[in-house]
Amino acid sequence: MSACCFLIPGDWNTPTGGYTYDRRLVQAMREAGWRVDVLSLSGPWPHPDAAALAAAEASVASLADGTLVVVDGLAFGALDGLAARHARRLRWVALVHHPLHLETGLTETTRQQLRELETRALHHTRRVVVTSESTALDVAAMGVPSPKIAVVEPGTDPVAMASPPAPQDGPLRLLCVATLTPRKGHALLLQALTGLTHLDWTLHNVGSGTRDPDTAATLKMLAAPLGERVQWHGEVDAQALHAHYAAADVLVLPSLHEGFGMVVTEAIAHGLPVVASDAGALAQTLPPDAGLQVPAGEVAPLQAALARVLSDPALREHLAAGARAAARRLPTWPQQARRFAAVLEGVA
Repeated sequence: MSACCFLIPGDWNTPTGGYTYDRRLVQAMREAGWRVDVLSLSGPWPHPDAAALAAAEASVASLADGTLVVVDGLAFGALDGLAARHARRLRWVALVHHPLHLETGLTETTRQQLRELETRALHHTRRVVVTSESTALDVAAMGVPSPKIAVVEPGTDPVAMASPPAPQDGPLRLLCVATLTPRKGHALLLQALTGLTHLDWTLHNVGSGTRDPDTAATLKMLAAPLGERVQWHGEVDAQALHAHYAAADVLVLPSLHEGFGMVVTEAIAHGLPVVASDAGALAQTLPPDAGLQVPAGEVAPLQAALARVLSDPALREHLAAGARAAARRLPTWPQQARRFAAVLEGVA
């Protein structure tokens, strides 16, 4: 039986794109016959304290020689010393959703430290798996040889969207699915919508407001003048998220960087038109006939795109039809698990 061990920082049931990727990939690999062990690494990753590093050392030391170990990049980027100590006896594979130093809001000192740590850690891997061609370029820029990098994009769950949903009464529902952090661009979205109060819309935000409380508080203060037109739902389970997609008219994702942007493909699977930035991998994640793309970090183009999609029913239907067509081309999780397994099978 093929076997590997995943090292996951924190609780992999956390509803983010990165954790969802890890969890669904492991599930599909197990269903395909792999034996996959999962070890959770406690601590404040990617900035572990001494206790977290000691616990990680103990977990890794318990692994048998020759174990194929897949480590989520949120932790691996901070484990350069541990990776070096066990590089001869373990087969390291890093799973990089996006390099740590590309997070928004870091000081230049922290950014440089994270880049140096992750670069050293990646040196000790047999392979590096990334979730997009864009992230592959980012990792190659850190000195990882391109032949060592494999791209395995996320899978999706097929959603029956053969025909458009029936029109709903009331304001158009904009949906933003993203943790409340600076990188996701909520502040830009709120600024854009402040200039569109003459149009009939509501914004529904789905994503944790507890991981960055300061940002969450700032965003809610920015949204206060818009009143009940802006709703904050926090983290929700898979069933509730599906209901949000089903009720929405447009998905909006104004991120400043994305290693892939799984919520875009989830929206496409639900036949939703998308308004998104072109940050990172989003330039490739969003099919041009399924949404409108705007320059990252700029309010005016985002506002103009939202105005178009909110005021033009024919445009919304055109983009929704493009989304439904693109949905038929999306890979499933079992397909992507087979691709991931093929990468692991090639690790010496």
